[in-house]
Order: sequence, then C-alpha cells, then structure tokens
Amino acid sequence: MDLSVYRNSFLSFLEENTKLKEPQSLYDPISYILQLGGKRMRPLLALMSVDAFGKDYKIGLHAALAIEVFHNFTLLHDDIMDDAPLRRGKATVHEKWDVNTAILSGDAMMILANQYLEVYKGDVYKKLMQLFQKTALEVCEGQQFDMDFENRNDVSIPEYIEMIRLKTSVLVAAALKMGAIIAEASEEDANAMYEYGLNLGLAFQLQDDYLDAFGDPETFGKQVGGDIIENKKTFLYLKALENLEGSEKKQLLTLFTTPQENVLLKIETTKKLFIKSLAVSAIEQEIKDYTQKAFNVLDGVSISVSTKENLVAFGHYLMSRKV
Repeated sequence: MDLSVYRNSFLSFLEENTKLKEPQSLYDPISYILQLGGKRMRPLLALMSVDAFGKDYKIGLHAALAIEVFHNFTLLHDDIMDDAPLRRGKATVHEKWDVNTAILSGDAMMILANQYLEVYKGDVYKKLMQLFQKTALEVCEGQQFDMDFENRNDVSIPEYIEMIRLKTSVLVAAALKMGAIIAEASEEDANAMYEYGLNLGLAFQLQDDYLDAFGDPETFGKQVGGDIIENKKTFLYLKALENLEGSEKKQLLTLFTTPQENVLLKIETTKKLFIKSLAVSAIEQEIKDYTQKAFNVLDGVSISVSTKENLVAFGHYLMSRKV
C-alpha cells in the first residue's frame, strides 16, 4: 500500500503551517517535537477516511494537522509526567529546554490544534469540534487512569483496556470519524469508521506495550523497558501476575513494588517472567483479535472494495511495525 501521496502532502502542509514565530522560545519546542518524525498514523488515517468517501483528501489537511498537533501536545506533557529522557530517539522537550518551557509550549499546541479546525464551516465544524473536545477530554481521563494505576496493586485487565482505549484508541478513532465528517458521509458510516479506529487503536497500543519490553532499541526510538522501570501496570504485567504462582509471582510483585538498584537486571528478570507466564503469547493473540475486529467493522461501510483493502493493508502495516 502506497501511503506516500498522503504522507508527502501532509508533511508539506505541516511545514508550511508551523513556521517559526516570535517568541522563538515558545515556538522552537513546538517545531522541534513536530519535526521528530513518527508514523503520522493519525493524520494519515484522517486523510484516508476523507478519500474513502470519494472526496479530495486535501480538504482534510487542516483536521489532520489539528490531530497531529494535539497528539504531539499530549506526548510533550506525557514525557514531563513520566520524566522520559527520549522521544523518537531524541531528547524530549523538557530535557532539551526545561519543564516550564515544555508546559507552556504544550499549552500553545492545544490552542493551535483548535484553531486549525476553524476553516470548516457550519454543521461540519460543529460536529468536528464536538468530537475533538470529547476526545481531548477522554485522552486526559486515560492519562489520569494511567497515573492512578502506578499507585495501585489491584488493577484488572479490563480496567487496563479501558485506560488504553481512552488514552490512545479514541484519538485514532476520532481521526477516522473526522475524515468521514469532512467528507459528509452518513452518520452510520462515520460511526463505523470510528469503531474501526477504536479497535485498531487498541491493537496498536498493545503492540506498543509489547515493543516497549521486547523492541529493538535501535528502531523503537524510546527507552526499551521504560514501562518496566516506571512500574507500569501494562497488559504484559497484569497477565503475568494472573498466570504466575508462588515464588515467581512474589518475585514479579517485588520487582514492581520495591526500588531496585540494578535497573537492567530488573528489566531482564521481568522480561523472562513475561515469557515464562505466557503473557507474551497472550498479548500477541490480543493484538490479532483487536486487529480482526477492526477489519470486521469495515464489512458494513459504504466504501469501495479497494478502499477497504487499503484500510486492511494499513492495519497489517501497523501491526507488523518494529518502531
């Protein structure tokens, strides 16, 4: 599947609309994080969704930019909360500048994201803004759940799935639905695209959890084992805890509740327990299941067979990624 047309058009639009302004100390960090790269999954999905319903994908560029700027704003603030040193293999904004600069630049990004949607008119604008604001609040809710889980030892897998639905999946889903709204698709089709994105987003985040523990540091772009270092209650951890017994279960609990002097040893020991408990095979199955659910939703959408095939191909591309 050739995504280069969407990607090149979006990157040109991004560069054109995020030129440096004064004060540079506010806008430099914004330009920096937006130029770090990444998969650009969300804006590409928005453009693909516009195209899927027979409209010129370029009318979705402002919405695609709003989504990408908002997404990067959340990453910028997440990195502060996680005290993360790296983002896409480069220094995070708060490391390169300072925390106060990162907070303020992030605030500006949220405002800019809203401004980019102002080009749309009437009912389309109203629907876009309602969806965008609902999604933005849900992402904040997901982030709070994520932080709350760090201080709890009774997190369940359904709670975890709900947290990643809010923190990650709803924005993927919104990107697709926003494209459908801009293309003036039926409400039924717009909602179906949302469901496709919701399931794809869950599969995507579970894949991210897997890569965080077992990815290649050269390609992953973030600190491998970061979730383990931060004692995150990921699917891998929760499933391992569910499956392990006796001394091994106690060992995993100790690793995540007691400060460890040797961080590398903690990561390696935890990974071995993830494998032995079959948590790794369980997450691989979950990824496949959510990906298939996403594909099944497409059966009832009023788009061409070739477009459905493209959306399926995009799903396979995301799930086979190593970054």
